Amino acid sequence: MFDLLALTLAGQAPANQQGENLNVRWRWLGEGLLEITPRQAYRQAVVLSAGIHGNETAPIELLNQWVNTLLAGERPLAVRLLVVLGNPAAIRAGKRYLHSDMNRMFGGRYRDFNHSGETVRAQQLEQVIAAFFDGEEAERFHYDLHTAIRESRLPRFGILPFQTRPYSADMLAVLDAADLDALVIHSAPGGTFSHFSSEHAAAASCTLELGKAKPFGSNDLQQFAAINRALQAVVSGEPLPSRPGVALRLFRVEQSLIKRSEDFRLHLSDDTANFTELKQGTLLCEQPGEEYRVQHASEWILFPNPAVALGLRAGMVLTEVPRSTLY
Repeated sequence: MFDLLALTLAGQAPANQQGENLNVRWRWLGEGLLEITPRQAYRQAVVLSAGIHGNETAPIELLNQWVNTLLAGERPLAVRLLVVLGNPAAIRAGKRYLHSDMNRMFGGRYRDFNHSGETVRAQQLEQVIAAFFDGEEAERFHYDLHTAIRESRLPRFGILPFQTRPYSADMLAVLDAADLDALVIHSAPGGTFSHFSSEHAAAASCTLELGKAKPFGSNDLQQFAAINRALQAVVSGEPLPSRPGVALRLFRVEQSLIKRSEDFRLHLSDDTANFTELKQGTLLCEQPGEEYRVQHASEWILFPNPAVALGLRAGMVLTEVPRSTLY
């Protein structure tokens, strides 16, 4: 048996590229890519990905634990499963990315970036996702696991890609069971991995942000116990755990703050946490010929980062919306 993360960190392929045990058959599809199929019939095809940003290590460690238990025959598998460690070179380097942010490249947007290992990898991942779901009649799901760069006042949250069809009730039940603090609904198409699988493969997709990015070995995986239990239940076909705590809050992206000039100024301190509440009239950002002031009685900031490259998003402004927005 092999360890997916150890092989990825070593830049090696397994000696055997396929195998089986009493419960599953598996195939190595390339670096950081593993397909695991149950011997029994299944009703869901699920992609679990992590490491699109190479320094977001906790989800990588969780995903590797799940793979190890499945390959060792210690847990049943009830879904056809594709496991993706997204950016192996950045994972090995312990960096978010080496050249450009890969989670802005999907849906063919890699063509808009200078050629690099990350543009090549984004194209490869698109092809792997398309092949995995091609002709698949089972329900399709994709959970893309991340951690955030900065602290967050709502530390565990999901981001739903923009789509015109209703969001999957089965996926929303999983996100509730995972004890997320909030869900954010995108209001426009984007270049994320989860948007690609939603738009091009009709999968029920979500980006999950699970705390703050830390180096390998520095993660307290108990902080992720609820999402761990919920996704293990999905993979093994077990009942979802009941949601503890308060109801999940729902937000919608009202405005993406695009950096169009090197004179762009974001009027927030560098340590501003995600989901910091902003009051109406506050001057949030400005650049030549453009400014943004808070429009509603309250808005919240997500992913503020004025250091992004020109043309990229320097933050998202959110409003809180009712649960009925999802349906």
